[in-house]
Amino acid sequence: MVDQAKDLGADHLKKIKANLYGFYNTVKQSEIPEFIKAIKTLQNWQKEIMNSFGYNLHNGYVEGLNNQTKVIKRQAFGFRRFDRLRRKVLLHHQYKHVQGHMA
Repeated sequence: MVDQAKDLGADHLKKIKANLYGFYNTVKQSEIPEFIKAIKTLQNWQKEIMNSFGYNLHNGYVEGLNNQTKVIKRQAFGFRRFDRLRRKVLLHHQYKHVQGHMA
């Protein structure tokens, strides 16, 4: 049963890879320099792209946390002490186990 799942996963990845190579060929045939440069970038990141499509991996959650932290940082402009900004960020992200008092 596990071997069947591996075979299905492998077939799925092969299909994705074939479609990706087909896309590369289509873009290369267009002979548009900007697109060809973009394809080189995609080829450099091909492993990550394949993982994204094949295993539904992404970093959206972490990017969301980073965005929220940046918003808090902008709102906290003028804080004189870094530890207060840090506590505000951690509190927002629900890390309430951090020791210290807020004034």
